[in-house]
Amino acid sequence: MDQRLSFNRDLIEKYDRPGPRYTSYPTAPQFHKAFAMDDYQAAAKASNAAASPKPLSVYIHIPFCKSLCYYCACNKIITHKTERAVEYLQYLKREIAEQASLFDPSRRLTQLHLGGGTPTYFTSEQLADLMQTLRDAFNMQDSEAHEFSLEVDPRTVSPQQIHTLRELGFNRLSFGVQDFDAAVQAAVNRVQSEQQIRDLVVAARNADFKSVSVDLIYGLPLQTVASFDTTLAKIIDVRPDRIAAYSYAHLPEQVKAQGLIRMEDMPPPERKLELLELTIHRLTAAGYVYIGMDHFALPDDELSRAQANGTLQRNFQGYSTHADCDLIGIGVSSIGKVGDSYSQNVKELSQYYARMDSGLLPVQRGYQLSTDDRLRRDVITDLMCHGRVDYAKFQQRYQINFAEYFADSLALLREHQSDGLVELHEDALVLLPQGHLLMRSVAMTFDAYLGEEQKGRFSRTV
Repeated sequence: MDQRLSFNRDLIEKYDRPGPRYTSYPTAPQFHKAFAMDDYQAAAKASNAAASPKPLSVYIHIPFCKSLCYYCACNKIITHKTERAVEYLQYLKREIAEQASLFDPSRRLTQLHLGGGTPTYFTSEQLADLMQTLRDAFNMQDSEAHEFSLEVDPRTVSPQQIHTLRELGFNRLSFGVQDFDAAVQAAVNRVQSEQQIRDLVVAARNADFKSVSVDLIYGLPLQTVASFDTTLAKIIDVRPDRIAAYSYAHLPEQVKAQGLIRMEDMPPPERKLELLELTIHRLTAAGYVYIGMDHFALPDDELSRAQANGTLQRNFQGYSTHADCDLIGIGVSSIGKVGDSYSQNVKELSQYYARMDSGLLPVQRGYQLSTDDRLRRDVITDLMCHGRVDYAKFQQRYQINFAEYFADSLALLREHQSDGLVELHEDALVLLPQGHLLMRSVAMTFDAYLGEEQKGRFSRTV
């Protein structure tokens, strides 16, 4: 097992409470409608005027799917009416042009991510049109130093289309696998063969993609330790560069589609812990490096190298090597981060179209960070990316006495300390091997907004 990991079931049960994933701080529940389009435009203007303007990153949300995966809590629209994609693409192209006009044309677009929904709901021709629109609007970095990625539903593409995606400029792919077991796939209405995945990964290798990632989910209906062990063995044999193993949060009262899953098929809580322990043992024994939370990568992957040299970062897509960008969110429900602000577009397609038809950016809500927010964000980022918080760094940057400023947080961490999750030194907070799986619980002690009423909005931390 990775030397930074230690699995203690009693401690995991103790600290397995609802809490944020901290892809941002403050988290999305703090976003509000008082932050409007003029605030976003002001943030873009200020970012252009910075002494050293950051590179640009673009996230585009494509909400359409051809079939409903019962576990999915994403913002999605199930439809076979492909003309809806044609209409949506036209609006995306308009928003791309309007967004690009807010940013200095000298700024390079170094990162792009297409999420969903199913980005590969778009045809190859539509994706080519989208990429050309981006190239016309932004100063896109076309060297291999860029990170252009998209999420792929294996049921929607052929090996030949994988080569086409590479020709369009994408160099990273993420395949949604979840589980290979036929009974589990049927229970969540996502049936795809092992051979499909193998053929697509081979195609991605042959097309010279820099990185291939696979998503798994543990805690799905009908999963057993034996069945998931078989899935893990097959994934290890495929040898993707990165593996994300997410914990399934069954919240049918919040996610309507999850009500289609039979409660009697759901694994008991203790089995989820068994599945998590199995996943950690199998992946680390196979040579994968534990990056953090639910992410693993091969030792020569960029994420592993960034973790080793202290440059690992986080953004709304999770762990990253390109997070220090101004992130422009495009499309329905997408989230952006420009300067010291967050923004989110409207979540309903009809509202998105109405805003664009009115000549308005579709920003619906957002948040302007205070100095305290930025300080706590930086502390949480260091904790989750580097496993330690060096007080002097923050004392110098923010002109504070760390122990005095965070006296309440450090007091809350005494219990974590006594349980062997952290070490509290005079000059640093250090995560111990026992604490790496529970880093979200440690990070929560620095969250100024996390009252009991907030915790119910989040999934459990393990």
